[in-house]
Amino acid sequence: MQWNLRLRAAERGIWKSAELRRMLAEAGLEISAGKMSSWWAGTPITMRLDDLDVLCDVLGCTMNDLMSPEPDKVAARRPHAADAVNGDDQPAGSSPSQTPVRPRPGTPRSTPPL
Repeated sequence: MQWNLRLRAAERGIWKSAELRRMLAEAGLEISAGKMSSWWAGTPITMRLDDLDVLCDVLGCTMNDLMSPEPDKVAARRPHAADAVNGDDQPAGSSPSQTPVRPRPGTPRSTPPL
């Protein structure tokens, strides 16, 4: 996902992260300076939906305005077609039906304590 926070903030005339942080605090979302810095400087790895809701409200935008999909990056993460057909652990030229399924030996489960 492409993160468009700075663009949406600039459209509202917000040029500094401290200003946005203050506006979020006024809306009831107290976040640390470090968290605000990570939102402002790059794409957050995770975000709480409650936080996203307040952020959208403060900026007067929707979630779709803040994030946009990047299908090229998704396609780049997919395995190559040959790997998908052969499987990661299958040698070329063999098929899954030729590989026997063997049960793993193990001990039966113990009984729970009394």
